[in-house]
Formats: sequence, C-alpha cells, structure tokens
Amino acid sequence: MNALVTGSAGFIGFHLTKALLSEGINVIGVDNLNDYYDVNLKKARLKNIEQFIRDEGCTSNYEFIKLDISDANAVSDLFVHGKFDVVFNLAAQAGVRYSIVNPYAYISSNIAGFVNVLEGCRAQEVKHLVYASSSSVYGMNSTTPFSVKDAVDHPVSLYAATKKSNELIAHSYSHLYRIPVTGLRFFTVYGPWGRPDMAYYSFTEKILNGETIDIYNNGKMQRDFTFIDDIVEAILKIKNKPPIEVEMAGTHLKTPYQIYNIGNNRPVGLELFVNAIENALGIKACKNYLPMQQGDVPITYANISPLKEKFGFIPKTKIDDGIQQFVDWYLDYRKN
Repeated sequence: MNALVTGSAGFIGFHLTKALLSEGINVIGVDNLNDYYDVNLKKARLKNIEQFIRDEGCTSNYEFIKLDISDANAVSDLFVHGKFDVVFNLAAQAGVRYSIVNPYAYISSNIAGFVNVLEGCRAQEVKHLVYASSSSVYGMNSTTPFSVKDAVDHPVSLYAATKKSNELIAHSYSHLYRIPVTGLRFFTVYGPWGRPDMAYYSFTEKILNGETIDIYNNGKMQRDFTFIDDIVEAILKIKNKPPIEVEMAGTHLKTPYQIYNIGNNRPVGLELFVNAIENALGIKACKNYLPMQQGDVPITYANISPLKEKFGFIPKTKIDDGIQQFVDWYLDYRKN
C-alpha cells in the first residue's frame, strides 16, 4: 500500500508516519516547514523518523518532500507520480488565536491547499482520503457531549470556519466524484513531540523557567484532551475501512462520506490539567487568572459512540499518564 501524509513534519503527521511505516506501508510525507512555530522541532521530527526506520529495520519505502499544498502545480505533480492508495491530509495552518492575526495563511493552506489535495485525489482516483477537521467546528455548542449530528453552523474563529469549509468541500467532492472520504474532528491532541503553541507545552516551558502561566476564563475551562497514541490508533483503524455510499441524513443523497469525533470522551478541567503538569515536573506553577480569550470556547467534549461501534475504538491513556510521557520527552528534548 502507498500512502501520502501531508503535514508529515507536524505533530500528528509525524506520529502517523512512523505508525504507517511500522505496518509496512510505503509513505511519502510532505510539509512546507513553515515558521508558525520552531522549524527546528519539525526538522527534529524528520530526523527522528529516519532514526526510527534504521532502529526498527523498516522495510517499507519512505520519502520526504518539502512542498506547500497551496502550490497547485506541485500537488498535481505529486499525485501523478505518487500513485497513492490512501491519502492523509493533516497539513493545515493551525491555531485559533493566530487566525485572528493572520487570516490569509488559513485561506491559503486550509482551503486552497485542501482543494488541491482533493483535486489530486479526484484525478488519480484515490481509494480513501482521510483528512483532519477539528473540534473547533462545534463553537459555543451548548449540548454535550458534542455529536457529529449536531449543527455546526456558528464558528467562533476563522480557523473553525476553514475546518467547517473543509467538511463541506470534501462532501461535495465525495458526492460528485465518488471519492471515499473520512473527516476526523480531533479533540485537543497532546503528547510527546507536540506543538509549542499548545497550552500544555507552553505551561511546561514556563513552569520550568519560573514564569507565570496565564489561566483563561479564570480556570473554568474544560478540554477533551486526547493522547497522541490514541489518535493514531483510531486513524489506523479507520484507514482500512473507507466509507461506503450511505444516505446522508435528511436527504436522498448516497455518498461515500463520513465524519467522526476522535476524543478522549472525558473532559478535564484546566486546573486539574495544570495540576497534572505540576505533579509531573515536581514544581508548583505561578498562575495569572484572566477572562476568556476571543475565539475560545469554555468546553470541548466528544461523543465517540460511532467510532466505538464501527471500529471498537476506546481511548486508553489517562491524563496523568499522558502528561508524564510528554514531560519526560520534553525534558529530554530540552537537553538537546
């Protein structure tokens, strides 16, 4: 099997690439290595993949290509030569708050870039496209846990709006060209090799440096933190079962398209989350309590029943264990 992973130097893409190689799948990974956060971390992930291949004796083929998915010609050429069976589109401009500062980056990568990938899948008749959506599409949803059946028509950030756009555009391509497509709404992914713009990463860094951490909404926030290993396990289960043509709710359309939540199904309060970091570090944090930030939401909480029923997926990692694994990695990475 030949797979394409876009955003392969990113957090989830990096872990997924290694998992695919372990299964004997040939992987081409692409990433534009932008400077939204420290490029050295992305390069370190790529080096780690190469070391992983040597250490594990992987027999599958792996190639990394520096490429921006917003470059339509480059993406077209990639698909012509790649002959991919499955495509994982994880490349995107991430971050809720940054979308307020730099909206054009989100339109370029998350919308134009995604359409380029869809065009490649259409032209080469890819057997299964799996793409990253986000729990941010739920916005200020007042019903918990969040279900894929809930309306998601009121995004509170541009980032969320681009992810909702991805879902609509992907559905259109799936219906028009019969491309089997699965969208994944990720819920606050964390773990080793994570993104420095995420709260758990910056909290750890600041606590170690003796700096004050900002606690928004006065600590009255809850997140469905999902450990990276659980995320990857779910993706691997999903990849082998492309959606069949099923009737879309409330329509007469039969389309090979499906969306799933991937979360831990157990929201954790921000204060408890910080306590887990403090315990892992053995250091108490200095805290600065602030009101809610623009574009943020008070709670995320995933209903993962469809994923359990179809794939037998049950997240295994408790927050204390996951944070300990992240802190252990971070302390080791910081030494280098």
